[in-house]
Amino acid sequence: MDLDVFAAAHRTEWDRLDTLVRRRRRLSGSEVDELVDLYQRVSTHLSMVRSSGQDPGLVGYLSGLVARARSAVTGAHESSWRDASRFFTETFPAVLYRLRWWWIAAGLGTVAFSAALAAWIANDPQVLAAMGTPEEIRAYVENDFANYYVEHPGASFAAQVWTNNAWAATQALIFGVFLCLPTVYVLVLNGANLGVAAGMMFAHGKGDVFLGLIIPHGLLELTAVFVAAGVGLKLGWTLIAPGPRPRLRALGEEARPALAVALGLVVVLFVSGLIEGLVTGWVHITWLRIGIGVAAELLFLAYVFIVGRAAHNRGVSGDIAAAPQTAPVAG
Repeated sequence: MDLDVFAAAHRTEWDRLDTLVRRRRRLSGSEVDELVDLYQRVSTHLSMVRSSGQDPGLVGYLSGLVARARSAVTGAHESSWRDASRFFTETFPAVLYRLRWWWIAAGLGTVAFSAALAAWIANDPQVLAAMGTPEEIRAYVENDFANYYVEHPGASFAAQVWTNNAWAATQALIFGVFLCLPTVYVLVLNGANLGVAAGMMFAHGKGDVFLGLIIPHGLLELTAVFVAAGVGLKLGWTLIAPGPRPRLRALGEEARPALAVALGLVVVLFVSGLIEGLVTGWVHITWLRIGIGVAAELLFLAYVFIVGRAAHNRGVSGDIAAAPQTAPVAG
């Protein structure tokens, strides 16, 4: 094939396609039809030129033209910044609000369990003695508990905390699909750790130290874990009781919003990790560090119950945006 002759014969079509692509936002109906027709023709031209292997420059030009035409025909994707904005102003908070009763129940249940365990340990000397030797308990109460927050540089400690908490939240969320049992285990484990620490501290008159160091980061951190657990429980319960939907379809429809929660919690846990690494052990004014933690928690709750409720009332579900008529599901 003589590429010079071929290019001369079709140059007018290529130039016209380029013009239509540049004016794609102001095209009439007939011009849109012309755009689609030229896109198909030039795609064929590209295939013919590429198979000849004689002119890489012409192949590159046509490849770029066809790519831009394809974007114009199929609809260019919105900018990633707009996607991110929509995710954090609509998708993530709407899912949090829709599933609020699940994670609120998970949180209240875990806190009640921790409080009961702490009270048992603090008021029963035999249970307290089972926690360790008197020397070990004294070292923990007098030094180890508080030193945990300052024994590593703040930035590296924040990163470590973020990673650990993200892993715990991921376990609580993803493993809930196994009929809720692994999620319940994660909640029980976290509640037991919190209750044991609180019980030992309160038993030795260090309750103020415990609350002063737990509240700053713990409010937001535990809320994030409760959110993950609540979503995990919802996934597991969907398998147990899917309602009128086929079981795997119901799971697919709940799993997609769950992924949005998992992504959003990465940011929430990053904030709580920063507070734990840079505030809890390093801000020595108790009311100030507690105030920072309370403010972070109130902002999160306002985010859910103001921004999330508004998005939920607009019909945002957290499922695939602009999903096809038959959205992909599990199975």
